[in-house]
Amino acid sequence: MGWAIALHGGAGNIPLSLPPERREPREEALRHCLKIGVAALKAKRPPLDVVELVVRELENNPHFNAGRGSVLTTKGTVEMEACIMDGNKKCGAVSGLSTVVNAISLARLVMEKTPHIYLAFDGAEAFAREQGVETVDAGHFITQENVERLKQVIEANRVQIDYTQPMQKDVLEETPTNGDSQIGTVGCVAVDSHGNLATATSTGGFVNKMVGRIGDTPIIGAGTYANSLCAVSATGKGEAIIRATIARDVAALMEYKGLSLKEAAAYVIEECVPRGNAGLVAVSATGEVTMQFNTTGMFRACATEDGYTEIGIWPSPMQN
Repeated sequence: MGWAIALHGGAGNIPLSLPPERREPREEALRHCLKIGVAALKAKRPPLDVVELVVRELENNPHFNAGRGSVLTTKGTVEMEACIMDGNKKCGAVSGLSTVVNAISLARLVMEKTPHIYLAFDGAEAFAREQGVETVDAGHFITQENVERLKQVIEANRVQIDYTQPMQKDVLEETPTNGDSQIGTVGCVAVDSHGNLATATSTGGFVNKMVGRIGDTPIIGAGTYANSLCAVSATGKGEAIIRATIARDVAALMEYKGLSLKEAAAYVIEECVPRGNAGLVAVSATGEVTMQFNTTGMFRACATEDGYTEIGIWPSPMQN
């Protein structure tokens, strides 16, 4: 048994032709965040601290769809959401944030300072002010790149979108903007040498989403889940991930079918969610690590105590 860590920066239709100016900053951020997480684990920081630390760093990076880089709603606003959970099933989640700098830290405060699991919108914002967490004007999160993304999606969908019709919604979600409109949700999972587990996930949703829409990230068992066996953080199309409860299903296959972490994660990604919809990173209590996806690519990184390290985007022979 040894420590292990994995993180992701979003899964989606990532073209092999992704320009270096879009690819390299994300790769460097993954490398930087992996280094931070590994150092924290080596320093014997609890996994819960480690995943929060790493996700905060990813939220502060405008190249990912979380925190500073969150994509915009139909109204040109930001609605951030996040979730954190440990192997004892303690968890906290938030949605609808527009001024909180680090949504993941507010999710942890919900877990530790309230009798509840999930706070959203005005209630979550009020709680943030009560707790004295860092907040800024909502304009801080609106980057020029995401303004352009929103414009491109609107231009590509001049027809009236009927959100009650799944086919039309899927067309909206799949509209390419700069080749990476679905990239960005961030997450981290970690296990220490004693088998303690934690997971954290944070996102801004998807480009041009309806105001008030909540995705898989803050929903326990869908985009984020941990128990005594494993910790999972998912990324991709939220509605598909919610329908498949993919994070919980990984744990359930381990618990009830006796599958290994890699077997369980591979089954869920290959059989339980439609192709092109999802990816996940996960670690087990015994120090296993896996990074699975059925999309074109997933920004990802991992490291284990025995010296294995991987940073990747597209499938590779070394993908585990």
